[in-house]
Amino acid sequence: MQPNPTQTTPGQHPTRPIRVLIAKVGLDGHDRGARIIVHALRDAGMEVIYTGLRKSPEAVVKTAIEEDVDAIGLSILSGAHNSLVPRVIALLRSSCAGAIPVLLGGTIPTADHASLLAAGVTAIFGPGTPLDEVVARVRAAARR
Repeated sequence: MQPNPTQTTPGQHPTRPIRVLIAKVGLDGHDRGARIIVHALRDAGMEVIYTGLRKSPEAVVKTAIEEDVDAIGLSILSGAHNSLVPRVIALLRSSCAGAIPVLLGGTIPTADHASLLAAGVTAIFGPGTPLDEVVARVRAAARR
């Protein structure tokens, strides 16, 4: 049984559930994987804001700040991850929101992982990653 995300122990203040923004950045037109992640995170007790398809890095960062999210999940299948993801991270940093962790999912070649992690990505998930692993890593990233 999962603990209630708003439950407290003596001496603690109630906390709100983890808030996660899931975004399809760029020209991707396929969001089945992103929708599965949205449902898995909601089932785990998180509040999830899903932006829908074809969002710009600027729109993602603006929404993340307005919604006061604890983490951002980007889903990219188009191959544009090497330009779009560093742009999102740079915009977060220039908006004084660089502490928001960015997690990445999609068809990301292993050869690109090191540069994306060096740019500031917290975790990268490929096709077939178990949902409980995604939930655990989002939860850990959001609590940092």
